Amino acid sequence: MKDNAISWFEIPAEDLDRAQKFYETIFEIQMIPMEFPGFQMRLFPISNPATGVGGALVKTSPGFYFSSESHGPLIYLNANPDVDSVLSKVEMAGGKVTIPKTLISEDNGYMGVFIDTEGNRIGVHSVPQ
Repeated sequence: MKDNAISWFEIPAEDLDRAQKFYETIFEIQMIPMEFPGFQMRLFPISNPATGVGGALVKTSPGFYFSSESHGPLIYLNANPDVDSVLSKVEMAGGKVTIPKTLISEDNGYMGVFIDTEGNRIGVHSVPQ
């Protein structure tokens, strides 16, 4: 499995512009548009694509991508240095916090969960400093 168990993730979005604005707001990032014939996505920025874990927002499509508040995998996005720095912006950006900042353990840090503007359940995690 090398350095990371996850190598790539995709978050479905019915409205890519709305989802992009939401994630850019709560994480204070600039996403990278990527367009192919019949396929649209917005990439999360990472410093080294060869060694880091990448991911994107992907336009929903019938039978393949759809949003869910309760089904399917739950991914955790990096919220270092503090989960609250992200969760505190979720509602103002149009989402809903469902699990506030919660201690996992002193060794493993904190987590929280929110529902994004597209109806996806997304986790955030920060490691102890």
